[in-house]
Amino acid sequence: MTRARPLAAALSAALLMLGATACGSGDDDAPKNVSAAAASLGTLTPGVIKVAVQPYAPYTSVQGGRIVGLDGDILTYAAKKLGLQVKPQVTDFAGMLAGVQSRRVDVTIGGVAWSADRQKQGLFTDPPYYSPPAMAVRNGKTYKTVGDLKGLNLGTVEGYVWVKSIQAVPGAELHAYPDANGVFDDLGAGRVDVGFLDPLIIIAAQKQRPELKISTQYLTPPTAVEVKAKPAYAYFQPYQTGFYLPKKATKLEKALSAQIDAMYANGELAKLVRKYGGDPGQFLKPDAAVATARRGVDRPQDWTPPSIAR
Repeated sequence: MTRARPLAAALSAALLMLGATACGSGDDDAPKNVSAAAASLGTLTPGVIKVAVQPYAPYTSVQGGRIVGLDGDILTYAAKKLGLQVKPQVTDFAGMLAGVQSRRVDVTIGGVAWSADRQKQGLFTDPPYYSPPAMAVRNGKTYKTVGDLKGLNLGTVEGYVWVKSIQAVPGAELHAYPDANGVFDDLGAGRVDVGFLDPLIIIAAQKQRPELKISTQYLTPPTAVEVKAKPAYAYFQPYQTGFYLPKKATKLEKALSAQIDAMYANGELAKLVRKYGGDPGQFLKPDAAVATARRGVDRPQDWTPPSIAR
């Protein structure tokens, strides 16, 4: 996601990934009879795509050795088309990035936000979906714009980028919690007016904790003028996710991007977004800023972001 972690956490995660790799990187169970096309993709083990993930349902979790969740289902579909066997390695968010940047894994997934800095150290696929600015709101309340948030009690998780956005809202009081459960608990108790979290997390909580009496709403993104006046408001805009790969994994990135683009066209992505309670109109239609952010950076000047029909 768009989460940020301090250096200590990053170092801890890097050590965790090193340990996981040392203990679990043997290729004794590598698939036999790997096709030439799959072998040509240049994965660390031919026919296998090693994936770093953290438990972050309903985006990614590992059950019975398989990755499930929205990102997990997307990768599994694409990997099957490419003749690759998916093998997960569990770590935390900083470890996901470190595993890719040191090429101990082939890819990491789980709502990783594209950024100009991250792409300098790795490769991003085309966006498998775009994450809209979602709000957990108590039933009966409606908030549409940043202006509606003024003077409210706003919650999110410590280290998430929404901390900066909330701090920029006039008169708003930030409530930061160790995890999403704290946000939901205080929202249900009325101590928080709005919680900023990844959308599928909110949708899942609605189903699993009906006693909270909350709903999911989407913030109208701030305008370019508003963001220029308050740069932290940029985090209230939709962000584009991507599967993140090592710099040298150019063939694999292109192959995965091609599969992702095909999933927009054949309806598979819309089906998967709906499976987890998401709205394809929110998740699969890019904001205008997506193209301009990547054109001339890690995409050609004429690149058009994938989208379902508008």
